[in-house]
Amino acid sequence: MKLLVLNGPNINMIGIREKDIYGVQSYQSGMQEVQDLCKAHNIEVKIYQSNHEGDLVDEIQAAYQVYDGIIINPGAYTHTSIAILDALKAVEIPTVEVHLSDVSVREPFRQISYVSYVACKRIMGHGMKGYLEAVEYFMSK
Repeated sequence: MKLLVLNGPNINMIGIREKDIYGVQSYQSGMQEVQDLCKAHNIEVKIYQSNHEGDLVDEIQAAYQVYDGIIINPGAYTHTSIAILDALKAVEIPTVEVHLSDVSVREPFRQISYVSYVACKRIMGHGMKGYLEAVEYFMSK
């Protein structure tokens, strides 16, 4: 199995920014846990983070016929990016949407998710552990 983990703007600042919302575990530590879990189960994984919408779209497009699943935390692009939605729809790769906080109970603008239109699963409010749950979801398929 091959998984692509995509993270949008400011996700690289997790552990530094708004710790009361996003927790204290660093981005690097959380992604290392993802790599360790995947390695333990012989899953090939690529982890990519960008603050630029087009870079994320390029990564999604490049995933076509390469990856078995995408785990994505689009960050703020969750609420604004039809381009990311369209790219995910185009490649038709099963996608799990991950959010560190529970966006369904936050500000009204954060409750909008374009990615949710295509995601086969949404994981919210479990911090960095949400990524591990997403890997486990793909392992169960």
